[in-house]
Amino acid sequence: MHYHAESYGNYYASTVRQSAAVDPLERVVRLASGSAVVIFSLSTCCMCHAVKRLFCGMGVNPTVYELDLDPRGKEIERALTRLLGGGSAVPVVFIGGKLVGAMDRVMASHINGTLVPLLKEAGALWL
Repeated sequence: MHYHAESYGNYYASTVRQSAAVDPLERVVRLASGSAVVIFSLSTCCMCHAVKRLFCGMGVNPTVYELDLDPRGKEIERALTRLLGGGSAVPVVFIGGKLVGAMDRVMASHINGTLVPLLKEAGALWL
């Protein structure tokens, strides 16, 4: 797994100041399209841990953004809540830059057999 403690990766301070004006929803979209599988998570959340283990167990190497370790993580969390239409904001999974949803949608996709084709289409799984 690729963990990112802050949403901006390793940008310099001037880039962070410039990014301050970016809408949190725009940041979510940009971050979500940066890798084949992106998980927005909280480091202390058991459901987040379970979804990360699911993908790792399938041989997928997701990019993980731990929002509680990011100084602007609360803004992203609020944007994710709006994107999902309410409810819990984490874990939220994007595959191929497209919103899959929270834990319930990921597990439903896994159980009904649609998760693996999504992962293959995004280039996250080869077998």
